[in-house]
Amino acid sequence: MHDPAITPEIIEAHGLKPEEYAEILRILNRDPNFTELGIFSAMWNEHCSYKSSKKWLRTLPTEGPQVICGPGENAGIVDIGDGQAVVFKMESHNHPSYIEPYQGAATGVGGILRDVFTMGARPIAAMNALSFGEPDHPRTRTLVSGVVAGIGGYGNCFGVPTIGGEVRFHSAYNGNCLVNAFAAGLAETDGIFYSAASGVGMPVVYLGAKTGRDGVGGATMASAEFDDTIEEKRPTVQVGDPFTEKRLMEACLELMQTGAVISIQDMGAAGLTCSAVEMGDKGKLGIRLNLDAVPQREENMTPYEMMLSESQERMLMVLRPEKEAEARAVFEKWDLDFAIVGETIAEDRFLIQHRGETVADLPLATLAGSSPEYDRPWVETPPAPEMDPVPEIDAIDALRALISSPNYAHKGWVFEQYDHMVMADTVRVPGQGAGIVRVHGTRKALAFTSDVTPRYVRANPEEGGKQAVAEAYRNLCAVGAKPLATTDNLNFGNPEKPEIMGQFVGAIKGIGAACAALDVPIVSGNVSLYNETDGEPILPTPTIGAVGLLDDLDHLIGREAREGHVLLLLGETEGHLGQSALLHEVFRREDGDAPHVDLDKEWAHGEFIRANRDWIDGCTDLSDGGLALAAFEMAESADVGVILDPADTQTLFGEDQGRYLITCSYDKAEALMVAAGQAGVTLQTVGRFSGDTVRMGGSEAPLSELSAIFRGAFAEAVG
Repeated sequence: MHDPAITPEIIEAHGLKPEEYAEILRILNRDPNFTELGIFSAMWNEHCSYKSSKKWLRTLPTEGPQVICGPGENAGIVDIGDGQAVVFKMESHNHPSYIEPYQGAATGVGGILRDVFTMGARPIAAMNALSFGEPDHPRTRTLVSGVVAGIGGYGNCFGVPTIGGEVRFHSAYNGNCLVNAFAAGLAETDGIFYSAASGVGMPVVYLGAKTGRDGVGGATMASAEFDDTIEEKRPTVQVGDPFTEKRLMEACLELMQTGAVISIQDMGAAGLTCSAVEMGDKGKLGIRLNLDAVPQREENMTPYEMMLSESQERMLMVLRPEKEAEARAVFEKWDLDFAIVGETIAEDRFLIQHRGETVADLPLATLAGSSPEYDRPWVETPPAPEMDPVPEIDAIDALRALISSPNYAHKGWVFEQYDHMVMADTVRVPGQGAGIVRVHGTRKALAFTSDVTPRYVRANPEEGGKQAVAEAYRNLCAVGAKPLATTDNLNFGNPEKPEIMGQFVGAIKGIGAACAALDVPIVSGNVSLYNETDGEPILPTPTIGAVGLLDDLDHLIGREAREGHVLLLLGETEGHLGQSALLHEVFRREDGDAPHVDLDKEWAHGEFIRANRDWIDGCTDLSDGGLALAAFEMAESADVGVILDPADTQTLFGEDQGRYLITCSYDKAEALMVAAGQAGVTLQTVGRFSGDTVRMGGSEAPLSELSAIFRGAFAEAVG
């Protein structure tokens, strides 16, 4: 079968700009063949090269005494003491999930789990952050049911607890849903594996499942906008098998104990191409591959297809040659392929052979290190205009509107489809703030959360970026955990539009400032651009995943609320309603500025919570929906009525930042008031738990009635 001729149309179909193709001609001093063009397109697309974002990602704080490994590897690694480390990352599978919801979401979970166990860590927790279009949009119900089933289907079969996440709905995601998958694992600090190859003449080994045609061109598809040709992209979505992945993990972790592994890399985006190039480039070596040795599950696969397939559950390893027999025996025991497909070479070459012919011969370092890097033009998002006044509204009517929206209703319909108890170390069920998992066999626990408020980011990218980090920080502090580090999943529209690039730049500035001030460096992450359909961009959605440590489970702060408990509000309330949940859900408005984030106060308030945890029976941070929604959720969870003192709409529903709601007995409240005075923080009584009704703003309703709305609204909205 002859390769097609390289035409301008074929170059464009590979996502390469004319000037990028001209640079390829300059590097090679000749025309590339079709396979070489595919390899360049895979390595130089946005998804693999970060060509629009590299300049700005370098500005993020990535170091700290707790950081063992920052960005650039499969996942970030943070020390948790006692010779142990937590390995974690977040990554998007947005485009595949819109085209093929079940497999797109399932393989997103599979890919992020491989990122964790390829570093020598056993996965202990998964989360997801999902953004869908309006509930009544014709695609939304199919997407929600398919994505949730795919996440549950893969994670449950693999055997990792899904312990938290978020789900939102907004018309901006009608044509482009977001599926951001997070995974974390535990490793011994002296048992961490990296991807940099070393040594010349070392065997390059293919591990795992066979290569098929699924996912060919997936990374390029993920770096393009959608239009009316979307159905043609279905073959670029990978197909996952969680049972094979489970065996692959066990085989890899067993193999790592043998001392056979020099370096290891999962085959994710751009498959064999990206994994081989990254291993060679990080080790400053070349790679020779023999495609005849690649295990294949389909006949007559071309070199192009093999190099660009994104078939799942595959790894690439550089092996100590004297350990080959021992390593092969491990994979044969687990009934997985083990094939020597190449070797490391001293020259800077990516040399690919097939049926006795050289089908690609490229300078390897150029594929990885010399991918285009753009300083895209950007314009600052203009300041939000003054917003019109928000009318006073019956507080219970407003609360009803919030809890009957799928954005703020109870998410049991989603997380009850996930196994959150597998491995038997999950400390509390999802839907209660940060997810918490015990460090097996110890008194320690890890807390996990993911957060962003996209409306804030669109109105004010810098404050919105800060707020995403600050809310993640608060979620960890609210359970008594010491925040350690963060991962980001930066979802934006087309970076070639200066206003979209301006959103990205602003958000990065805000994220960087907050991570530095709150001592939660970014240790891993992912950028997903071109999230647009027919030119309509998503809301800018820079999701922040964060990890915190509880050094003893006795220090865990719960969400206890009982008859007679006092409600205390930590932090100042001015009643900020710009871009608020109230404005969006009740008044169908999205105007005003994002709330201001005072990073010094965020730090001080988080420290206060952890320092005074002995006096705190229950705690939650205040975010969307303000005091009213937070108090209702605590009351509903504990099945006890609540009475709030503030009467006005702004105080009840304002979304000022840096605030926590604390519940405790009267005597503990007195001790906390004294401590607040000494610490110089604002703490005030705002109500109490009592009876079986919800009373706020001079209005009331039975808790049972509101609870029925809260628990039924999500399922009703998504059918």
